Amino acid sequence: MKAIVVVFSATGITKGVAERLAAVTGSAFFELKPVQPYTAADLDWTNKQSRSSIEMNDTSCRPAIVEMPANLADYDTIFVGFPIWWYREPSIIDTFIESNAEALAGKTIVPFATSGGSGMGDSSANLQRLAPAAKVAEGRRFAASVDKAVLLEWAQQPR
Repeated sequence: MKAIVVVFSATGITKGVAERLAAVTGSAFFELKPVQPYTAADLDWTNKQSRSSIEMNDTSCRPAIVEMPANLADYDTIFVGFPIWWYREPSIIDTFIESNAEALAGKTIVPFATSGGSGMGDSSANLQRLAPAAKVAEGRRFAASVDKAVLLEWAQQPR
């Protein structure tokens, strides 16, 4: 299995999990960065006018990404990591999946997330809808402190 870990992390928490996952699986690593970085005010989920609140209330929102990973066609498995926002993946993940749907055809997408307590919600179903020719596995939420052995055991599960 040739794999890549692709991650969006607004605060660095999910990136830490993704880096451990890439290390224990020997996978390539790529961090998605928004053209307009998120500020603390943008991430204030209690403010209905914050950028993240506005994006998450508009399911057609597709925040721009600085750069996409090259050669996705070279990988069999794409681990996609993100924080849970409003019980699902952030809109920037939708940008990534939708923009690369053709390159992801025939691939296995394995979502994973971090969260203060929310589960994966509809994330796996949403990603499957955006990349219908890919196989999207059921996602899993991890604590920020998840250890490498747990990540490796999860990553090696058949899908």
